[in-house]
Parts: sequence; C-alpha cells; structure tokens
Amino acid sequence: MQFAVIGNPITHSLSPLLHNSAFKALNIKGYYGRYYLENPQDFPTLASLHLKGANITIPYKEVAFTHCDEVFGIAKQIQAVNTLIFKENKLLGYNTDALGFYQCIQNFSFRNALILGAGGSAKAVACILKEKGIATTILNRSPKRLESFIALGFNCSTYADFSKCESYDIIINTTPSGLTQNSLPLEESKLKALLADSKLAFDLVYGIQTPFLSLAKNLHISTQDGKAMLINQAILAFEIFMDSCGITYDKNSLMASMQNAI
Repeated sequence: MQFAVIGNPITHSLSPLLHNSAFKALNIKGYYGRYYLENPQDFPTLASLHLKGANITIPYKEVAFTHCDEVFGIAKQIQAVNTLIFKENKLLGYNTDALGFYQCIQNFSFRNALILGAGGSAKAVACILKEKGIATTILNRSPKRLESFIALGFNCSTYADFSKCESYDIIINTTPSGLTQNSLPLEESKLKALLADSKLAFDLVYGIQTPFLSLAKNLHISTQDGKAMLINQAILAFEIFMDSCGITYDKNSLMASMQNAI
C-alpha cells in the first residue's frame, strides 16, 4: 500500500516520518512518501500514482476539494480537504485539520480568536472554532479570498482596512509567511498591538521558530507551533486510511508511534 503527502513546497513535510513510523510500529505493510505537484491543473494526474490515499498540504487543499467525487464531515462546510482516499475510480475527501487543530486548544477556555490568512487551513480552523462556539475574525491581505468566509457568517477584514476594536484570546497565523519568506504575516506595529492582549499565539507552521512566534515570545505571550496539530491530524488521517482498507490496528500504539516519531 502506498500513500503520500502532496503539495508545493513539500520537502519540509514530516508526514512521511509520522506515517512510516506508524506502519512500522503496527507491523502494517505500507509506505508513505512525498509528491511535489508543481501546478494545480496537474491534479488529475495523481490518479496515475496508484496511491491508496494521500494528504494534501499548501496550496492545494481547496483544489483537492473541487476534484472529489464525495466529501465527508466538516470538509463539506470548509470546502477544503487534506485527506484523500482513492477508491474504485472515485476520489473521497476528508478534513482532519479542523479537529486536529481543536485538539491542541481544547483545554483552554478561549472567548474569541483572530485568524491571519484565508486559505484552506484558515477555513478549517475557522469552522471548527465556530462549531465550538468561539467567536472568530479573519484578516487577509486581499478581499477576494474573504468572500467565502463572509458567506459563512464570519467577521472579516483586509489588513489595510482593519482597526483593532477588541482584544483576542488567541491569534492564529495560517499564512506560510514564516515558511516561505521568513517574514511576518502582518505589519509589525499592528501585530504587536494585537499580540499584547492575547493569551496564545499559534502558528500552523511547524519545525521552525517563525518570526510570528518570535515576536510573540519577545512580548512574553505563550506560543505554540503546528507540531501537535500535525500529529493530531496525521493520526486522524491514518485512521481514515486504514479504515478504508479494512485494516484493524491498535489506536494506542498508533498514537504513541506518531507522538514519539518527532
């Protein structure tokens, strides 16, 4: 059985380490690799890889949604998928980002949240926060990508038009600014003002200390990167993969193998 994570960029992904560790620990014959997809129009070519399933990362989660024959769970609302099953000439889509993120913060009692960015990951985070009763505002550089959030009832603003009128318990960076450009997702003075009153700064990027998290740390704000979310969503995705193949496994061993992998 072959699986892969698909995106652009992709070399940084730790998903193969997580899933292959699980295969080894559970004594399941499977392999999980990386696949670089240069252009979104090439998405249909993935069928030729003969994968049983795949995870989708930046920037193809919304593209993947449009190619699915069926979509399940909260992915319908998010309109972005990060987990695919290739089955009987059909493409089945799921989203484990949403629950994977919420599992990271479920022990907090956040009143509201501010999300920076408006891509597929941002929508997953926003929808699960809304489902859990946490008031959520989305900021993005361009207004076009905010339209779908507005349609879902979220308070939205562009960076240029935004003026702080309240404090936010958690500020979540869903942009790839710290990964691809080593820059802040928002003008530093505005970001400092927002972070000053927050309880937690969360960056979906993992494995590096992003400028966003560094700024929060310098302001003595608690920080969390995307490592725990990565592990959580990977566990959920692995369960979908194995269930779709009719393979039984020990869930405790699965969790332990991925948590100890990185």
